[in-house]
Amino acid sequence: MRSRQLTENLVQLTRARFVNAYLVREEGGFTLVDTTLPRGASDLIEAAAAAGGTIARIALTHGHGDHVGSLDELRERLGDQVEVHMPELDARIHAGEHVVEGKLPGSWPTLKTLPGVLLRPGDRVGSLEVVAAPGHTPGHVAFLDTRDRSLIAGDVFTSYGRFAVSNGFPLPFPLAAMATWDDGKNLESARALTGLEPSLLCVGHGPAVENPGGPLKRALARASH
Repeated sequence: MRSRQLTENLVQLTRARFVNAYLVREEGGFTLVDTTLPRGASDLIEAAAAAGGTIARIALTHGHGDHVGSLDELRERLGDQVEVHMPELDARIHAGEHVVEGKLPGSWPTLKTLPGVLLRPGDRVGSLEVVAAPGHTPGHVAFLDTRDRSLIAGDVFTSYGRFAVSNGFPLPFPLAAMATWDDGKNLESARALTGLEPSLLCVGHGPAVENPGGPLKRALARASH
C-alpha cells in the first residue's frame, strides 16, 4: 500500500495502484474514509500507525465493493468501538431493500457489518461535513473538511490517467463510469461539488488534484457534451 501525506490532516492510501482510501486526522484518532478492496485491513491499520494514530471511525462515500471491501475485516480486527458511518440509501441497498428501479451496476458485496450511523447531507463526521453527491450510487456522498476545504469526492470524479466526471466511457480509465448508476444525477453532483470551490480534490481512483478549479470546469465541459 502506498501512503502519501496530502495535508497536515489528510493521508491518501492507495492499493493495487488505483484504489484509494483516506485517513483524516482528528483529535480522537483517524477517520478512515473508505476501505478499498477485500483483505486490506492489515495494511490500513499499519498505515494509520505509521501516520501516528489509530482508526477511530470509518466513513464510507458509497457502497461499492472497492470502497467497502475491507469493512468486515476491519470491524473484526478493531472491534465494535469503531464507529461505521454509511450513506443511508446505500446502507438500505446493502440491507436488501429495493430503493430504486432496475438493477444497480457495480459490485454490492454481502456485508456482515451494520453501520452504526446512517449519513445524511449536512451531518458531520468529526471535521468532515457530509455533502450529497448521488448518481454514481443512489446514496453516494462526499466529505468536505471544514478546516481547509479539502474535498473527498469518492467516485463522482476520477483522476487516473485523466481527470474526468465518472460518466459515459472516459478513457483511459472507464471502470468507475461503467459502475455509475445515473449519469445525469452524477453530473448534477459534479456541478454541485465544483460549486463548493474545494482547495484540494481527492477521488476514489487516481491522484489528488491541487487547485482543482480549472480541472473541474474542463471536466464538466467535456461531460456536458
